[in-house]
Amino acid sequence: MNDNLPRMDYRQHRRARRLVHECCNYDGGNCLLLDDGEPCVCVQSISLSLMCRWFRVAVLPLDGELAAALLYRGSRKRCAVCGAAFVPKSNRGKYCPDCAGRMKKLKAAKRKRKQRQRCHALEPFKPA
Repeated sequence: MNDNLPRMDYRQHRRARRLVHECCNYDGGNCLLLDDGEPCVCVQSISLSLMCRWFRVAVLPLDGELAAALLYRGSRKRCAVCGAAFVPKSNRGKYCPDCAGRMKKLKAAKRKRKQRQRCHALEPFKPA
């Protein structure tokens, strides 16, 4: 086959095998796409590389961290909060999608707190 297929270690292979059951072509250990009259074993469930294109395109993105680890090895980053691998949408990406929303709320609260403190610092006396 192709020499540049992503290879998985054992942990990644176990995660991928759990994802194989989510594939719409998976039928009790057999692949419906490869079925030409007799059952054929799903190649993704027995291989340590990403052989099935359908799995790579449709099923693997369900586990974002595994997809980033296998497909985007050179362009992935680690989240500054949780340490998970993710593919940034821009070169300034610092947080994974799960942590990005939470960090946005925290920074907005900090910014507003600072803004309110400056605003109240101009008053000559504090209300009782």
